[in-house]
Amino acid sequence: MGAVLAVPPGARAQPSAAARGYDAFEKSVRELQADLASGVTTSVELVRFYRRRIDAFDQAGPRLNAVIAINPRAEAVAAALDAERRRGRVRGPLHGIPVLLKDNLDTSDMPTTGGCLALAGRVPREDAFQVRRLRDAGAVLLGKVNLHELALGLTTVSSFGGQTRDPYDLSRAPGGSSGGSGVAVAANFAAVAIGTDTSGSIRIPASHNAIVGLRPSAGLSSRSGVIPFGHTQDTAGPMGRSVADVAIVLDATVGEDPSDPVTTASAGKIPASYTSSLRPDALRGARIGVLTEFFGTAPEDQPVAAVVRRAIDDMKARGAVAVDVSVPNLNALLTASNLLSQELKFDLREYLRRPPAAAVTSLEALLASGLHTAQFQGFIDGANALPDDYPSSDDYRTRLAARDLLRRAVVDVMDANTIDAFVYPTTRRIAPLIGGNQLGSNAGLSAQSGCPAITVPAGRVDGFPVGVELLGRPFAEPVLIGLAFAYEQATIHRRPPASAPRLSGASPIAAARANPTASGRVRLEVEATGARATPPSAATFRVVAQLAIDESTRQFSYTLTPAGAGRDRIAGVYLHRRANRPNGGVAHILTKRLAGRVTGAVTLLEPELADLKAGKCYLAAVSRESPLVGVRADIVWPSV
Repeated sequence: MGAVLAVPPGARAQPSAAARGYDAFEKSVRELQADLASGVTTSVELVRFYRRRIDAFDQAGPRLNAVIAINPRAEAVAAALDAERRRGRVRGPLHGIPVLLKDNLDTSDMPTTGGCLALAGRVPREDAFQVRRLRDAGAVLLGKVNLHELALGLTTVSSFGGQTRDPYDLSRAPGGSSGGSGVAVAANFAAVAIGTDTSGSIRIPASHNAIVGLRPSAGLSSRSGVIPFGHTQDTAGPMGRSVADVAIVLDATVGEDPSDPVTTASAGKIPASYTSSLRPDALRGARIGVLTEFFGTAPEDQPVAAVVRRAIDDMKARGAVAVDVSVPNLNALLTASNLLSQELKFDLREYLRRPPAAAVTSLEALLASGLHTAQFQGFIDGANALPDDYPSSDDYRTRLAARDLLRRAVVDVMDANTIDAFVYPTTRRIAPLIGGNQLGSNAGLSAQSGCPAITVPAGRVDGFPVGVELLGRPFAEPVLIGLAFAYEQATIHRRPPASAPRLSGASPIAAARANPTASGRVRLEVEATGARATPPSAATFRVVAQLAIDESTRQFSYTLTPAGAGRDRIAGVYLHRRANRPNGGVAHILTKRLAGRVTGAVTLLEPELADLKAGKCYLAAVSRESPLVGVRADIVWPSV
C-alpha cells in the first residue's frame, strides 16, 4: 500500500488527552470552523477525534467496514494548517477540516484502488481535480473509503474493501456505489465526504444513511482524475450531515477544468457562494412538482411513499405549493437514454493504461485475473461484449440524442407548470439485506437528463432512513439548496445511528462472532502455492489453510498460516468463486495481510455454499509487490 496505512492491521497511535476532551460528534463544518477559530480545538485534534471513531467502529464494534485506508500524513497536514491559522491565514470554511474521499478519486500521495484488488497499491501521478481543489481549500484528506467495486453497483461490496454495512441496520447494505462515503459521514468518521454518481451512487447511500447528497448538474463539477464508469453520466459531488455542509464543499470543488471540457458549460453559472441560498424561508411561495409515477404502485413501495408524501405535506406547511405532474413518455425516454454500461469498456481501458499503468489494462484482463469481486462478473461480461466500434454505432448516437430529448421534456414540464423542482422518493424501497439487490431506484432521471438533484433525510421506515429527492433545471443548484435547507431546518430528520454513538461513556456495539467450536462441520486442509495459480506464478510463499464449513449455518471458519520463502510479503488472502472462467471473483476477504497465523470466520450466502460444494471455489493470496503474483488452492468438497 505504499505510504498509506490500511485500516485493519496493526495498532494506531492513541489520541491525546486534548483530543479526547474535544467532542466533534455531529458538529457541522461551520461549528467546527468556529471552534478552530476560537482556539477551542485544533485541526490535529479533529484528525485524532475522527481516527478514534474509526478505530472504535469501523473494524471493531459494529465493524461498519467503510474506511479502506487512512492517510498517514493527515496529522502532519493538519499541524501545518494549524500553523497557517496561527500566522493569520485561513483559506476558507474548509481550512483544517477532515474530509474522506471515495476511493475512485485519484490521489497522488495515496493509492487509488476503486475497491478493486487488481489496482491495489497503484498510486496515480496526479490528484483528481476535485481533490486538488479540496487541498487548496485547506481540507485535510483523512483517507479513502470503500465503494461498490469500480463504482459498478449499489450495495458497496468490493474485492479490496469487502462489504460495508449500514450503521442503521447492520444486516443491510448501505446503498452504493458511494456507500463508504455515506456510512463514514453518518457514523461521524469525518465532517464530510466526496462521492461519485453515475446513476444514484451519491443519492442512494445518502438516503440510506440519513445524510444529504448532491448530484451536480452535468458540466458543473470536473470528473478528471475519477476512475470512469461512463463519461456521459459520471460526476462527483459532496455528501454531508447537513445541506449547509454540502453547499460549503460544493463551493470548494466546482469550476472549469481544462482537462474536462464539459465544465465549460458552467461558465457564468456558478454563484459567488452556494451558501447564500441557505434560506429557511425558501419554501415560501415555491412550486414543487410531485412526480407521481416515481412513487411506485407495488405494495413494497408504499411505506417509503408514505414517508415522502408526509415530507411534501411538511413543505406545503412551510408555504410551498405542490402540483402533481408527469413527464410524457418518461419510462420510454429513460430506457432510450440509458448509458449505464455502454461506455465502461472504453473509458475504463483508457484509465487503466494511463501511467502508471495498472496490473490489468482492460476489462478482459480484469475478468481473466479474478482480482475483482465475484458479484459483478455478469455485469462486466456484458459491458466487455460490446464491439470495439460501438462508440461510432447508431445505437450509441441514438442514446445520446435521447438524453437531450429527456432533458427538454423535463424542463418543458417545469416551464409549463412554473415548477421550481420535482419531488419524489430517492429510492422507493429501503436498502436490501446484505447479499440482495437494491430495488426501486429513481436515480436515472437526474443522471440521464444532466439535471441536478439533492436528497435530504425525510423520516424512517421501521427505523431505517428514507430520503426525499428534489430535482431542478440544469445549473439550478442554488434553488435546490434553498428548498432542501428550508425543509431540513423545519423538520430535522437527521439522527445519528445507534451502532456508532458518541464515544464518551459509550461502549461500541459488538459485532456477532462466529462460533469456532460448532460441531457437525466439514473440515479440510489446503495449501495454496504459486504452481497452482492460474496462470502459475513465481510466488515463493505458500499459505496453509485449515477450513471448517458448517452446512446448517453456512459458517466458513478458517485458520491461515504463512509458509515458505517470502512469507513476509503476503498481502491478503481471499475466497474466490468461479463462474465461466478459470479464475473467479472475490467472494470474501479473509484477511488483508497475513503476517502470522490468522483465524476467523465468514458466513456464506446459499449460492456461495452451493458453489463451494460443487468445486467452484478456491482460496488465493497475493503478493504485496503485485496482485498478479499469487498462490492458489482449489477447495474440493469431500465425497460422501
